[in-house]
Amino acid sequence: MEEWTEEQLDEKLNKDERTVIFFHTPLCGTCQLVKKMLTVVEAIIPDLTIGMSNLNYMPAKASLLEIESVPCLIEYGNGEVKQKLYAFHSVEYVMERLS
Repeated sequence: MEEWTEEQLDEKLNKDERTVIFFHTPLCGTCQLVKKMLTVVEAIIPDLTIGMSNLNYMPAKASLLEIESVPCLIEYGNGEVKQKLYAFHSVEYVMERLS
């Protein structure tokens, strides 16, 4: 996973393709655990790309996307939020939700 700036994120969201974004904050311990899980998911699903964005630098995005807390994984496509995940039970659970 690579860290996306707000400009990179805007560019991805303005396309009509599926975009998966992991919103985190650096000091969040749960975020660090989820980041490891998502790295595994991304390796197992070869056509899936997950971008990361530090929510501390994007308060407007938090409001726009109605993000309630971190960690938050958002699947976005065709100009709308398809799903949000706040609970990451297991790698298998996340894979099911993203497949």
